[in-house]
Amino acid sequence: MEFRMNKVMSRNELQDAVARLKQQGKKIVFTNGCFDIIHIGHVRYLNEAKKLGDVLVVGLNSDSSVSSIKPGRPINPENERAEVLSALCMVDYISIFDEDTPYELIKAVRPDVLVKGADWNIKDIVGADIVKEVRTVPFVNGISTTEIIKRVRGDK
Repeated sequence: MEFRMNKVMSRNELQDAVARLKQQGKKIVFTNGCFDIIHIGHVRYLNEAKKLGDVLVVGLNSDSSVSSIKPGRPINPENERAEVLSALCMVDYISIFDEDTPYELIKAVRPDVLVKGADWNIKDIVGADIVKEVRTVPFVNGISTTEIIKRVRGDK
């Protein structure tokens, strides 16, 4: 698949695109995260999420959103994180959100399936009250952006 920066859309553009796709009978899957330093855990997670439907939408935390929930982060700015995600063939659309949670973006998109990592309890997943189905995907043991940063800094 070719690289497309037009995968990155505003909330309104994404809402319109998803509405058209739903009219075509496509199953929309949504996940979100910071995706600060893309690693094998992210790739496997996104691959598994994509298998749950036809179209994978990624809500990407903005720089201000990341810094409010993860001190000292992000490492990479939102436009670069969005471009890296755009290069991944399993990702169909990306929308950057400024809030601490993707609730408003999920409400706008109304995906069929909401996906988070297996460390989340389904009842605690933001947006679970909006969607038809909530799924969790297992993580790759010992792989996380935080752990990678610690190794690079020599903290581990």
